This record gives sequence, C-alpha cells and structure tokens, in this order.
Amino acid sequence: MKRRTFLTAATATLAVPGVSRGADNKVLTFAPQADLAVLDPLWTTTYQTRDHGYMVFDTLFGLDASYRPQPQMLEGIVTEADGKTWTLTLRDGLLFHDGEKVLARDCVASINRWGKRDTFGQALMAATDELSAPDDRTIRFRLKQPFPLLPHALGKAPPNMCAMLPERLAKTDPFTQIPEMVGSGPFTFNAAERVSGSRVVYNRNPRYVPRSNGTAEWTAGPKVVHVDRVEWRILPDSATVSAAMQQGEIDWWLYPDADLLPLLRSKDNLVVRRMDPNGLIGTMRFNQLQPPFNNPAIRRVILNAITQADYMEALGGGKDLWRDGIGVFCPNTPMASGAGMEAISGPRDLAKSREALKAAGYNGEKVVLLAGISVPIIKAVCEVTADLFRKLGINLDFQAMDWATVVQRRVKTEPVSEGGWSVMHTFWGGLDHFDPAGHVFLRGNGRQAAFGWPDSPRIEELRNEWLRAPDPAAQKKLAEDLQRQAFQDVPYIPIGQRLNPTVYQKNLSGVLEGIPVFWNVRKG
Repeated sequence: MKRRTFLTAATATLAVPGVSRGADNKVLTFAPQADLAVLDPLWTTTYQTRDHGYMVFDTLFGLDASYRPQPQMLEGIVTEADGKTWTLTLRDGLLFHDGEKVLARDCVASINRWGKRDTFGQALMAATDELSAPDDRTIRFRLKQPFPLLPHALGKAPPNMCAMLPERLAKTDPFTQIPEMVGSGPFTFNAAERVSGSRVVYNRNPRYVPRSNGTAEWTAGPKVVHVDRVEWRILPDSATVSAAMQQGEIDWWLYPDADLLPLLRSKDNLVVRRMDPNGLIGTMRFNQLQPPFNNPAIRRVILNAITQADYMEALGGGKDLWRDGIGVFCPNTPMASGAGMEAISGPRDLAKSREALKAAGYNGEKVVLLAGISVPIIKAVCEVTADLFRKLGINLDFQAMDWATVVQRRVKTEPVSEGGWSVMHTFWGGLDHFDPAGHVFLRGNGRQAAFGWPDSPRIEELRNEWLRAPDPAAQKKLAEDLQRQAFQDVPYIPIGQRLNPTVYQKNLSGVLEGIPVFWNVRKG
C-alpha cells in the first residue's frame, strides 16, 4: 500500500484556549522552561525538543529508573555469533499517526539517520557492518565487533533520542529538519494550534497501543495516557506562572525559580518535589572555530579562573539546591571521580589569571556571549560570566536574547563580525553526563561535534577505548583519563550541579521520576 501523506490540515482548528482550561480534567497544562523552537528531535539537543519528541515519537528501547534499557517497541531480542548479531522483533499493532503500520524498514531508515548525527549513534554505526530489515517486523544488526551497549544507544534518554519515523521522513538529510511530525508515540502534534512563543498543543493518540507488561519508569514501560490534551504554555515571566499555579490555572511548572519556592511550598494545593535525582549540570561552551577560544591555552585560563560556587549561588535558593566540585561526569554515578579536579577546585587569583590570559595570547579580540535571558537560570550564569570576563580584561559583547534565538544562533560557525559567537551557557540533565557514550560535550571530533566544534584527537581516542572496555574497572580508569584530558583540552567547562525541584497541582498523580513525560499522569 502506498503511504499516505499526513495532512495537518485535517486537524480541526479549535478555539484558542484560555488559562482557565487548566481546570478541565481532560486537559493538562504545562509550563516548560523555554519555548519549543525546533520540532525535529535529531536537529537539536535542547530538552524542549527532546520532551516534545517523546510525546510524538516512540523508541525501540526505553530507560528504566535504574538507567537500564528495556524493550519498548520491541517484542523480542536475540543475540548470536558471540554478540555480533542482534535480531530485534517489533511488537504487533504499532501504527504511525497517519494510520500506516510501523515496519522494520522504517526503523532501519530512522536508525541510519540518527546514527549519522548522534554521538552514541555514530559509535554504534561505526561498529555495524550491516543493518537490515529481513521482513516487516525484524531489524537485524550484523556487527564488526561486539557492541554490548547497543540497547543503551537505541534507548538513550539524553538528546538525541533515537526516534522512529516513517521511512519517507527518515530519508531526510539528518542536518535538515523533517517537514512533518508523524510518529507512533502516545500523542499527536497539533500543528494548527501551535503559536510560536505562546502555546504548543498535543492530542492523545487514539491509535497508540501501550506495552502490556513492565513498569512505567522514566521512558520505559506502558505509556498509558489519561488525558485528551496537553497544552504547553510559554510564559517567560515567572511571577505570572507562579500566580497561575497558585490559582490552579496551570497544572505543572517544570522548574520554578528558587526565590519562589518558599511561597509555592506554603500552598496546600501544590506539590513541590525533586523529580530528577541527577539534577542539571551547568556548562560553559566555547566556539573553538574562532578566536580567541580556538586557543586551548586561553580556554585553560578561563577554566582556572571560574568558581563554581559563584555560578550556583547566583541561581538563588539554599545550599541544598546545588553542588560545586563538579567534574565531567555526574556526581554519584559510576564514572564520576576526583581525577584532575584541582583544575576546578584549586585556589583562584584573578590578578594572576589576567596575566596568564595575556601570556596565553589573548589580544583583545571581541568575545560575543549569547545570553539566553528568557531562561532565568541561564540568564543568571551568563551574568556571572560577564562579570568574570570583564574582570579578566576580556573585550565582552553581552548579547541578550530569548532562548529560542540562542538555539538558532549557536549553530553559526562564522566569525563574530558575521553574526557568529564566542561563548554560551546551557544546562544538561545529569543523566546526559552519565558516561562517555552519551556525553555530547565530551567529544573532540571537530566539525562533526555539537556546536562549539572542539577538536581533540586524544579525547576521541580515549572515548573509543572506553566503548571497547572489557569491564567496569577498565571503564572507570578510562573515564578518569578522559576527565584529565578534558581539563587539558577544555571542550567545555562544568560550572556546577543544580538540583531543581518541580511543582504541580496536588490533584495530579502519576508524575514519573526523571525527565518530564506526560503518559501515566492522571488529573483529578
């Protein structure tokens, strides 16, 4: 049967909902951290796009609360030939939003597209000799060498998720956004009601068949939807969101500002709790294609000048909301260590850093800081960096903009005179810094790396050794070597860990731990 073209025009245009829609037990209203600027979950690493992706698309594996991959779209998994052949069998009854069956060739095309851009996917595809679809429900990997992390790669929750698309969309160049939002996930994207900078709308997918077994945890288990509609409300003003939460007009606010937490905790109708045990890791990212940060000696001076506590204190709240002394791996996870941490925790002397900056070759080049002021935590850390850079004598151009504009600007490789950039800040979920496989900022593959484009052959060599390590002890040793090398090459700088709570109405139940997902949630 010829695949039908999904017609977004077929979605009826509804009246623009008012804030009062939050009182409807079939409508879940959610205030994300920032606007949804990009729809294609492969095209960007922003969390808004990742969270959108999990609503619209499904994945072959999901991640449980112990960070173990579990079958999601799959009915069976068989490994043969000493781990060099993997046969994955799709569950029966999987349908795309346009009514077409999900076929193995759709999944093969989706994996191939994802594997050209995602860091973990690149490693998996480099180990793959052949990826095929012997029949409509069978996906087969023939590997050059064993790759025991295959389920971890296909089920990764950190961006970029391995979303399953129809073959016709999966054939889109991975560096071009797909033109339609057709997935097989538990929600459909309501394109007709999207208002950029204001509202994103999803409808329950009536064709979705959840897994019949397992436990709903993180992105694994049955994805049972209990509401008819989810509305993301883009409300940059925190006071407005806080008032709406108190009045019951918004159901869920992902990350309230720290200074509002005492007020929100005092309200009987609200629940304030830490949803993600790994928190957020703050990062400073350099554009290493352009001066001055194409010079690793200058990057090392900045590393030795920053004080993580300054950044975390700027976010507000008590010491229970943050940690400093953060390396390249998330604290309290297997790869975290103290290797080379004197670069982060050693004595600071701004006068010596100013002299070191000159000695390293800084010649007064203009430094453009992309400051995403619409996200409070990013605005706060950008202001700390601005203050530090000015004290160091850096010729700073502080460019304030909304986060959606930062996402668009940060992919530019041109010099600052042509609209390029020098440095920016973002936060990653702690899970994204769990190990070298999925750690996007811990890559040194130049133009193939994420924005910033660091070039470090030694980091790449150590990462490849880690992927081939025979046991956890060998992985741990290589992770320590990677951290030391990162403090030499400085692909980015960790600036601390934020342990943000979330807040939602007391009449919500089933809010899962981990990333924000909208299945399993009941209202009323």
